[in-house]
Amino acid sequence: MVHYRGGSASIDPRVYPDQEEFWADLSAAYAAQVRALGDLGCTCLQLDDTSLAYLNDPGQRGMLDERGDDSDRLHMRYIRQMNAALADRPEGMNVTTHLCRGNFRSSWVARGGYDYVAEELFNELDVDGFFLEFDDKRSGGFEPLRFVPEGKYVVLGLVTTKRGELESKDELKRRIERASRHIPLEQLCLSPQCGFSSTSEGNDLTYDEQVAKLRLIVETAQEVWG
Repeated sequence: MVHYRGGSASIDPRVYPDQEEFWADLSAAYAAQVRALGDLGCTCLQLDDTSLAYLNDPGQRGMLDERGDDSDRLHMRYIRQMNAALADRPEGMNVTTHLCRGNFRSSWVARGGYDYVAEELFNELDVDGFFLEFDDKRSGGFEPLRFVPEGKYVVLGLVTTKRGELESKDELKRRIERASRHIPLEQLCLSPQCGFSSTSEGNDLTYDEQVAKLRLIVETAQEVWG
């Protein structure tokens, strides 16, 4: 996301005449943070990366192309840089990444399924699991999950954090079953679609509505996975 917002045009050529040096420094800064977290005892690290979800939206890719960035290959660059940041993570540290299309005050930025980045994302990004938005039609279908290799987990974000209306447990179970047609049920988990408060302003839910959604997730997961 450090690059996504402004692109290559936001990198000062006086500081980085060679942009490869920018990418190397960026991954090195993140790698140092990952090591520091490991030194403090962190064993479960989640990296949020909305850019890899935004890139599925044709409108977003068009915006990137207009400013001079190559939207066809940008996701591969981002995956490469994230892998460099994680290459020396401490043994035993479990790393996941969360991909969403915007969640500020119950709003959103991008639309589209994970199809555009799925094959490289699931097979090349060196993480243990993926937290994925699947709370509405804007998030696309479950078909991209066919690219997830054995040994990696997908956490289905089926319960929206954008509004307080409570989902149907039966519908959640039906959607989990549909997802399991593309990836074994043993590699699936259940969670909210995003955080209830991506920023200090929060989303349009009450405290009680948030608690009800978390309770629904726990009960559904217990009934599906035991």
